[in-house]
Amino acid sequence: MAELGDSHVVEIPAEDGNLQLKLVETNDLSIIQHHPLMEISQSPGHLLLLKLWQREENKFNGSIARKETQMDILKREVFQLCCFFLAFHGFLLTFLFNASSHLQEHARRQWWIPFSTSLTTSLVIIFFVQLKLCRYHMIVKKLQRDRSDNRALVRCIQELRMKGASFDLSKEPQTAKRMKSSSVEIKWKPLQWCSKNVVTICLVCLTAIVVPAGKFILCA
Repeated sequence: MAELGDSHVVEIPAEDGNLQLKLVETNDLSIIQHHPLMEISQSPGHLLLLKLWQREENKFNGSIARKETQMDILKREVFQLCCFFLAFHGFLLTFLFNASSHLQEHARRQWWIPFSTSLTTSLVIIFFVQLKLCRYHMIVKKLQRDRSDNRALVRCIQELRMKGASFDLSKEPQTAKRMKSSSVEIKWKPLQWCSKNVVTICLVCLTAIVVPAGKFILCA
């Protein structure tokens, strides 16, 4: 009889000398049977709960991945709109500057045409930029909520795997509550709004500069 760690193997030679029977003591088998994962597999309720939570975790991961992709697309679209804004006004101001020396007096009085064109184009671009920013921040809120729910779900799954059959089946994932003071939130609300809409604010400021600049170039 040979001793291997906590288990014992007994070798019994057969009559023909070709086969041997190995009897392993149930020391390791009892450890395996009392393992939390083995207990879960033997409990229909715990096994069903684990499968449901794992399926819900996969849904959260897929939802998080889709929202991150949507955020990347929106950021790229906002960047393209800002580039178009700068390119349009750069081209318009260059054109007006080059043409101002050749225009006669009656043509200079038509300054409201490029003025209104520049203003309308700027407002349309700013509108679409703000629309995409609102959608972006809406997705950010949903993404934060999904990540918080997913973390709570992962903690419950880990606890279930560690406790096994002793896990309480009535327990549900609970999201962490964020304690915020109402006074602090009101105090910093304008600053938060400005930080979220800084791109729109910059475009409005540029519009206030470049739109009158066209009139100044023509009438100077």
